[in-house]
Amino acid sequence: MEKVPMTASGYARLTEELKHLKTVERPAVIRAIAEAREHGDLSENAEYAAARERQSFIEGRVAELEDVISRADVIDPSKLTGSTIKFGANVNLADEDTGEEQNFQIVGQYEGDVKAGLLSITAPLARALIGKSVGDSVEVTTPRGSKSYEIVGISFS
Repeated sequence: MEKVPMTASGYARLTEELKHLKTVERPAVIRAIAEAREHGDLSENAEYAAARERQSFIEGRVAELEDVISRADVIDPSKLTGSTIKFGANVNLADEDTGEEQNFQIVGQYEGDVKAGLLSITAPLARALIGKSVGDSVEVTTPRGSKSYEIVGISFS
């Protein structure tokens, strides 16, 4: 069974989502199915079909979250050290074309949210950064073309 690396905050978010699905969403969809059944003919009942589809989505997501959580390998980045980029590192990058700086933390594949500065370990940029040090340059192919970044800083917190 392959372990899934993630930060403590990512683990907490996933367990909270699982709890919400089980305690709020699942009972609500069960009520919606029961209510739709009361309306009669199920073959022409759009409410029933929609509720069943929602139930299918919820059950699939619950199964996925339970699987990921059971294989979670929670890593505390504040206990990591070093001068090279690895999982959990906070990385300060400068775009070599514009000079614009961005900060990212390299997190597990189920935690990624670029807008929040959380870069999934499976993202092309994160894969290019792993093992690099301050002052190194990396080139990454993005949907908008090739981009070059210089690593300005690395920290673990």
